[in-house]
Amino acid sequence: MHSVRHVFGRAGVHSVTTVLTPAFPVAGDARHKGCQCLTEPTTFPSVSKDRDIAFEITASSVRYGAGVTRELGADLSERGHHRVMVVTDRVVATLPPVAAALQTLERHNIHVVLYDYVRVEPTDASLRDAIDVALRESCDAFVAVGGGSTIDTAKIANLYSTHPPAEFLDYVNPPIGKGLAVPGPLRPLFAIPTTAGTGSETTGVAVFDLERRHVKTGISSRLLRPTLGYLDPEHTRTLPPAVTASAGLDVLCHALESYTAIPFTDRPRPSKPSLRPTYQGSNPISDVWSLQALRMVATHLVRAFDDGDDDEARAQMMLAASFAGIGFGSAGVHLPHAMAYPVAGGVKRYRAPGYPADHALVPHGFSVILNAPAVFRYTASASPERHLAAAEALGADVSRCKKEDAGHVLADRITWFMQRLKVPENLRAVGYTSADIPTLVQGALAQERLTKLSPRAANAGGRIAPTPACTCGGSPTRAMPRKRPPSVPRTDRRTPRSGAASGLLLRRRRNMPAAGDWR
Repeated sequence: MHSVRHVFGRAGVHSVTTVLTPAFPVAGDARHKGCQCLTEPTTFPSVSKDRDIAFEITASSVRYGAGVTRELGADLSERGHHRVMVVTDRVVATLPPVAAALQTLERHNIHVVLYDYVRVEPTDASLRDAIDVALRESCDAFVAVGGGSTIDTAKIANLYSTHPPAEFLDYVNPPIGKGLAVPGPLRPLFAIPTTAGTGSETTGVAVFDLERRHVKTGISSRLLRPTLGYLDPEHTRTLPPAVTASAGLDVLCHALESYTAIPFTDRPRPSKPSLRPTYQGSNPISDVWSLQALRMVATHLVRAFDDGDDDEARAQMMLAASFAGIGFGSAGVHLPHAMAYPVAGGVKRYRAPGYPADHALVPHGFSVILNAPAVFRYTASASPERHLAAAEALGADVSRCKKEDAGHVLADRITWFMQRLKVPENLRAVGYTSADIPTLVQGALAQERLTKLSPRAANAGGRIAPTPACTCGGSPTRAMPRKRPPSVPRTDRRTPRSGAASGLLLRRRRNMPAAGDWR
């Protein structure tokens, strides 16, 4: 997959090799009978002068294949690199993915500076340590081997050592930081993911916990995107089941949120093209990637969780992570991620199985999925067709469902995955109580860069809470993992317990910090 940069508008799609008309495929179009290009009509409503008219797609190059890591040394040698900083964590450093990377670099006489102190769920303190090493060693390229925490650490170490800021928060998204633009290109970064979740190898986003404020924030710039991502399915064999579950649920939320985000035509038009944000709202291109990622999750996630030796399932989930990353890389994510950041940033004592036990953490996939059922019950009324299409892609039988059933059917389907994968189903399960709700609400509303992409506003008076059970009896039978017993039960028609313990009241308070934050 080659790096692509196209700008799409209502007049069509233009590049030196590609011209598309504005007649994007729609459901029911005889010309696309039997294909899965889109499951609902994509329309371009009349746009007012203050609304955006275009969206822009950019994506990192990726290379997929079992054993593809062994090509790393040749790639760097051909590009003229002689000294690289390999970034990983203490656990992955002892595993085959890092060994494979180091061996191929050694064969091509490339000097390696090994940095293996990445913190799972990085903090500003752990990032400063990586930045210091990058500044001191003056490497000409970076190689990240690990999950999203490792790739994000490498992105920020690359940025801060290439273009050192006056203050640490200069590049960080407002209101936490100043949100200064990255001034120019970075050193090449080659990403080798070892989990199938974040899709960080395809995105221009890096996330971390700002410890003194107990909040998760980050940096967003297209210039942060890795030069090349190596999707090597051999590397996920060592993942514990809980890590497989968390990573896979992150894929699920990335795809769901990007597909249900506001249309790109609902965003304010930028004063100049260069100010168009990275996250622009749902669009016909992101829809294709997001829906396919959901279908792959429906077929392969449970299989990968149940059997670490199911190479096909793990390979497909690695692809799904990148597909979802390409989708949300332009469309963005919304309320589940916005609500996840204070959950992760304010963690007290919770420790997840399969993760390092040296510090409390709520794994990213867990923090995102906790509130997802409640969120999609809340947002479904704004775009019921899309919510039903997403539920169907995840395996629910929506043939007898009405529009008013959309939120409950999708929430039930998400809850089924949570229960099947044995992950925490509510905030209490990760150490929070009702006394924490005001702080969590404030932290979620501060993520305006995400909340404004929600198809239904979460502001003064907006409530995310359970809704009455649907009447269609939507069933998840189509999503049964192949080759795996037993049959899937019908969707639980009761109101799921998932979400923020009887719902979160998102209430904007006086003297709340100005809103806005990363992805």
